[in-house]
Formats: sequence, C-alpha cells, structure tokens
Amino acid sequence: MPLYENVFIARQDISGTQVDALADIFTQLIAEHGGEVKKRENWGLRNLAYRMNKNRKGHYILLNIDAPAPAIAELERTMRINEDVLRYLTIRVDELDEGPSPVMLNRGSRDDRPRRSDRDRYEDRGDRPDRGDDRGAPDRVVEGPAVEA
Repeated sequence: MPLYENVFIARQDISGTQVDALADIFTQLIAEHGGEVKKRENWGLRNLAYRMNKNRKGHYILLNIDAPAPAIAELERTMRINEDVLRYLTIRVDELDEGPSPVMLNRGSRDDRPRRSDRDRYEDRGDRPDRGDDRGAPDRVVEGPAVEA
C-alpha cells in the first residue's frame, strides 16, 4: 500500500483532549477503509504564519499513514467538512520515518542553549549601558596653542 504523511492544524480554542479525540476519529476512519496509522505525533499549540479564520495559533498533528488511495480521499473529505480543522496537507512518500520528526527533535534545542547575561550581550556590541553619556568624550583635554606651521 502507498505511504502518506498527513499534517493537520486544529483550531486554537479546542482543548488538547479534543484534539486527541479528533486524531482518534481520523485514525479510526483510516482503519475502516483498510489502512493503518503507523505514527501519530502531537506537535502542540504553535503560532501560525498568518491568521486563518480569526485564529493566530493552532494545534499541529502529524499522521504517518499506510493506506490505499480511497482511504486518503475519505480522510481529506472528512477533514474538509470538519469545522475544527483549519488546514491539512497530505503527501505521498516513499518511506515513513520511524524516529521522531524534525519538529520534535528541534523542540528542546532552545532550552539546551546557555543563556547569555546582559553584561555579555553588551560587551559583544561594545556599548554597555552603565558607561554613562561620556562615551564620545576624549580621555583628557589639552589646552594650548594649535599646531604651529
């Protein structure tokens, strides 16, 4: 059977349990039509690139599917008429990834980075806020005649 990856975005105002129930409905629909969902990942509530139907965020779900084409057509028809699904995308792939998706791998990378203190940040730029207003003033003023010719 052909292999597919499906990502759908659910509305931001439904709960996580409702999103899981929605994914369960889609999984059951695939099973009824002779297919199987190999992997399901919940990517969580994420910001959208632009507003869709007055939503700024959405619950992202990835489904790796092994199913015949009519099952995918029925899945997309059901997603199209479901009011909780903002967008969906299904692509056919040659093989399914067994491990976590790149989105899940990238999720913790921000927390793993060491935090820079404010002092380090300003020293890198060369302008520290605790210097005061005399940044452009010379260290000493020499009084006397100008250079003689």
